[in-house]
Amino acid sequence: MPSDHSAGAPASSSVDFEKVNSEYFQQRELKKGAAGWVLLVGLGVAYVISGDYAGWNFGLAQGGWGGMFLATLLMATMYLCMCFSLAELSSMIPTAGGGYGFARSAFGPWGGFLTGTAILIEYAIAPAAIATFIGAYCQSLFGIGGWMIYLAFYVVFIGIHILGVGEALKLMFIITAVAAIALAVFLIGMVPHFDAANLFDIAQTNAAGASSFLPFGYVGVWAAIPYAIWFFLAVEGVPLAAEETKNPKRDLPRGLIGAMLVLLAFALLILVVGPGGAGSEALKASGNPLVEALAKAYGGSTWMGGFVNLVGLAGLIASFFSIIYAYSRQIFALSRAGYLPRKLSETNKSKAPVLALVIPGIIGFALSLTGQGDLLILVAVFGATLSYVLMMAAHITLRIRRPKMERPYRTPGGIFTSGLALVLACVAVVAGFLVDPRVVIGAAVIYAVLIAYFAFYSRHHLVAGTPEEEFAAIQKAEEALH
Repeated sequence: MPSDHSAGAPASSSVDFEKVNSEYFQQRELKKGAAGWVLLVGLGVAYVISGDYAGWNFGLAQGGWGGMFLATLLMATMYLCMCFSLAELSSMIPTAGGGYGFARSAFGPWGGFLTGTAILIEYAIAPAAIATFIGAYCQSLFGIGGWMIYLAFYVVFIGIHILGVGEALKLMFIITAVAAIALAVFLIGMVPHFDAANLFDIAQTNAAGASSFLPFGYVGVWAAIPYAIWFFLAVEGVPLAAEETKNPKRDLPRGLIGAMLVLLAFALLILVVGPGGAGSEALKASGNPLVEALAKAYGGSTWMGGFVNLVGLAGLIASFFSIIYAYSRQIFALSRAGYLPRKLSETNKSKAPVLALVIPGIIGFALSLTGQGDLLILVAVFGATLSYVLMMAAHITLRIRRPKMERPYRTPGGIFTSGLALVLACVAVVAGFLVDPRVVIGAAVIYAVLIAYFAFYSRHHLVAGTPEEEFAAIQKAEEALH
């Protein structure tokens, strides 16, 4: 077993590779050419669109409207800069590993594992949070919620993914388009009721810097950050579709940036028009804020509220459906390379990684039984922001250490852009501790257990010849020539 030492890393970080036969990779193939850039834009929006329907409004309870608005501007800046940076990385290293592949190229196997598992925490937990919001919508629509709804959605949508990615992505695109129409109806319906005074109706506290704009003071801006992230969380998952994309070097940057621009427009419009029509106080603790905003603005139930409620369920389903896709591809890539148990990356006749879909689904269902959507958001955000720090560091490192690597797309502003995203990601990591440190510490413990698994076992059983490892080998060979 040959040993590999990451460049510049101490000898203790060594890993061992095992050679496998061609049958190993034949059992672990994804469906090629299933998505073009338009479907990728749809995938990026689908990952996130549930955040427009529920979850963001909890930020009003942490920072008031002003705190949530400033937090959203900061996080919108972070995500826009990050998407430009990831567009470059995904055009350079188009593999199903996504962020894990980028960090593997920059920092070696340890960096790849730390990034991949942080992303995995995000994607495994986010569907559980969304399931609780789906339950709230179903309760208001049909009078049925709770564990039966959570279980039904997990079973049905994991089942669709098992049938094959082409069918799943097309269905997801249609669901997302319908959900976007419902958002447009909500915005049009709320505009006539907008009153700027409604934005500032949360009572002012005695916190430092408190005002009608910032009722919880300066610290409220920071505390609102995890919920501002919910407007954009998981858009960075577009590169996970790399090995199923027709022309990844062209389509991945288009998909990432196109999706981010759509999400940015929705986030700012909803944050202004929703509380501006119904009042921030009325929405700050709601599990179904758009429907409650319409009911408050119109003085009761209307056809519009019923439509947004019914079709709004499609928005939650779109994110639930697409993030299941994301976690399965992240697990697939880490497992195929030996970082996680190899059995998880085996695919069926439809080229779908069955165990990588089912096992996190069981874990997510168990977590959804807590019913604590707001706290589950914090766990998902912890994993996400940690991965953002590592991915942006990877962009900067590869720009400095490997400037001659082929870059079909180049980030506007270069390392200044990724550096700004890195700083804001560090701020976001700390922000979770302000809301509920116990939850974030719990997530950190899970992360530590995964790191221990790698340190004591899987780093000695990595697989040679995977796409991520091949990219790393090519880079080392090119460095040797220079």
